[in-house]
Amino acid sequence: MKDILAAIQSPDSTSEDFAALPLPESYRAITVHKDETEMFAGLATRDKDPRKSIHLDEVPLPELGPGEALVAVMASSVNYNSVWTSIFEPLSTFGFLERYGRTSELAKRHDLPYHIIGSDLAGVVLRTGPGVNAWRPGDEVVAHCLSVELESSDGHNDTMLDPEQRIWGFETNFGGLAEIALVKSNQLMPKPDHLSWEEAAAPGLVNSTAYRQLVSRNGAAMKQGDNVLIWGASGGLGSYATQFALAGGANPICVVSSPQKAEICRSMGAEAIIDRNAEGYRFWKDENTQDPKEWKRFGKRIRELTGGEDIDIVFEHPGRETFGASVFVTRKGGTITTCASTSGYMHEYDNRYLWMSLKRIIGSHFANYREAWEANRLIAKGKIHPTLSKVYSLEDTGQAAYDVHRNLHQGKVGVLCMAPEEGLGVRDEAKRAQHIDAINRFRNI
Repeated sequence: MKDILAAIQSPDSTSEDFAALPLPESYRAITVHKDETEMFAGLATRDKDPRKSIHLDEVPLPELGPGEALVAVMASSVNYNSVWTSIFEPLSTFGFLERYGRTSELAKRHDLPYHIIGSDLAGVVLRTGPGVNAWRPGDEVVAHCLSVELESSDGHNDTMLDPEQRIWGFETNFGGLAEIALVKSNQLMPKPDHLSWEEAAAPGLVNSTAYRQLVSRNGAAMKQGDNVLIWGASGGLGSYATQFALAGGANPICVVSSPQKAEICRSMGAEAIIDRNAEGYRFWKDENTQDPKEWKRFGKRIRELTGGEDIDIVFEHPGRETFGASVFVTRKGGTITTCASTSGYMHEYDNRYLWMSLKRIIGSHFANYREAWEANRLIAKGKIHPTLSKVYSLEDTGQAAYDVHRNLHQGKVGVLCMAPEEGLGVRDEAKRAQHIDAINRFRNI
């Protein structure tokens, strides 16, 4: 591993040098263990502690197959799917690995008693398998998390519709929270050259998800002038949705839960902000009963901020807690896009406000390769910026996941994997200087 790191840090290393490096037999990786899937049985979700289930193990290097690449991971980040994996909710991910393992001889590699997690990375290609022509050893890359087989016609119009679509590092093994990761070559994209390793690793999953959900024609197809309601507008997903809305000429109405988070949104350029805790919105009277009066009060507040207009697009991801309000406040003919349910999967809403007002609900899940590429291109151009707030060592990944689980973070949290310290990997200092305030926006909270 020392030789690999030295080659990455040397400005004189060539592709041939990387190809000649011997690969280690094993590497360090963040894992959860199959024999511990019941360790939190009987506990409430909030009380399940990722620090107890996440392990730093030495694992054997996986076999490299056709169309794949081994990447030296300099940095990664924590997403909610890593939290779900670590607390074995809504179900254990080992079921995903078992099912994947039954699909082919090569896929059997993924069905192991441990799961190497993580759905983001920034790093350097070490090896490519047969059939890979677009990438070479030594290429500096980031990876999106869409894993597809594309043997069915269903996936060729939109790869997210491939029957064998999976999220790498969640529904597959050998993820990005490790010193080395195994990816399909069509997950790779160029690393933005003005960002450090940890900054480049942070946007991947959430940036691509927000792009498809809000900008793409597969999502809401946002246009100039749209009023966009963004829940959790300073969080991992919402912070990118807010940036896309502002960059695209839309009007974000940012919903946050504290004055500090409101200030983050203002620093991004948003003006219409609702602190739902300060204004006391309670959309549920109890566990089983919603309060339409609160929906109406919320809608009235939105119209105060928009000059009397209703919401064109709702960027939904909290789920059960907010979904009834989201459907209600959307304008006639408007769109609710949903990509997650962090407060509960069983949504309830008054269907009269949907069908009689011709509203649409669109399910949006991650992004296809083209959408991920476009989202990464905007990062590389300095149009959209990382929302990295804090960086942890690989050894402290459990604490990072705990902080995300308990919502103690802002934006995204990064993890150094092979990178020995923060701030490495910047190749274009001049471009970085142009955007340094935006790059550091979440670091200066």
